Amino acid sequence: MPGVDAATRLRQILLMLPWLAGRGQTPVAELSAKFGLQPDEVVALLERAACCGLPPYTPDRLVDIIVADGMVEVCPGPHLSRPLRLSAAEGFAVAATARALLSIPGADESGPLATAAEKLEAALGERSRLAVNLDSPSLLARALAAAEKRETIEVEYHSAAHDETTVREIDPHLVYAREGHWYLDAYCHMARGVRHFRLDRVRAIRPTGRNCSGERTAASDPEAPVPGPDSTTVRLDVPASACWIADTYPVYSVEVGGEGRLEISLPVSGRAWLERLMLRVGPGGRVLSPAELVGAPAKAAHRILALYR
Repeated sequence: MPGVDAATRLRQILLMLPWLAGRGQTPVAELSAKFGLQPDEVVALLERAACCGLPPYTPDRLVDIIVADGMVEVCPGPHLSRPLRLSAAEGFAVAATARALLSIPGADESGPLATAAEKLEAALGERSRLAVNLDSPSLLARALAAAEKRETIEVEYHSAAHDETTVREIDPHLVYAREGHWYLDAYCHMARGVRHFRLDRVRAIRPTGRNCSGERTAASDPEAPVPGPDSTTVRLDVPASACWIADTYPVYSVEVGGEGRLEISLPVSGRAWLERLMLRVGPGGRVLSPAELVGAPAKAAHRILALYR
C-alpha cells in the first residue's frame, strides 16, 4: 500500500503473525506484493517484528521469525502461542486499531485482519461493526497517487497559523494518518526543505507533468521532526524545569548548558503559539533566535498585564 508509513506497516505485520505461524512457510515475494514493498523492506520489517514479545523480552519470550531462501517461517513459542485473554478495554483497543488500519485506502476489507476484527467485535458483544471515524479529505486519492507515481504537483495550501493561502510546488513522498487526520510529507520548493502538510487544508492539487527529484523526496534524518509549511526554527534558553518542552513537542535538538539550563531548537508555526509556550515557561525563559522573535514573550506578558490595569 503506497503512502503508508513504516510504523503502520509494522503493526500490520504484527497482526499477521498468527496467520503466518499457521501457514508454515510463506514466500517473501507474497508479502512483498501484499504490502507493496521491496523484498528487502519486508525483511527489515520482519527483523523489527522479531524484537517483539513478552516481558522481560528474553530470547525465549520473543517471536521466532526465520527468513531463509526467500521464505518466512514464524514460530511464536509456548508463551505467545497460548490463547489471548483480553480485558474488555484491551479488546476494544485492539478492535479500534484494526478498524483504523482497515480504513486506510487500499486495505484488504475481506482479508485476515477484517475477519479477525469481526470475530473480536462479536466476542465483545458488539451488535454492529465498530466504526472508526477518520476524516477522508476529498484530495486524499490524488495525494496518494502523486506519492505513488513520485510526481511533482502544485498545491494551494491554507495555513491555519497565518490564515493565508499559498501556491507551492511540492514533491510528495509520504501520505499517512495520525490522530484523526491525514498528512502529506513532501519536499517544498518554496521552503526548500521537507515540510508537513495537513491534507484537509490543501484546497487544490494540480499535476505538473514532472517527476520528483530523488534526493528531494526524503528528509535527511528520518527521526527528525518534519515542520509545517510556514514553520520557523526557534532557539530557546530555558531553565531545567522546562524540560517538558522536549517531552511534549517535536524538537531538533536539546543541549544542556551551565546551571542545568537547556538550549532547545524546535519548529514554530506561529508567533502566537510561541508566546503561549514562553508564558508557560515563565520569566526564566528567553528566545535566542530568530531576532524578530527575541522580544515576543515579554511583549505578550505586557499585553496581558495591561488588561488587568
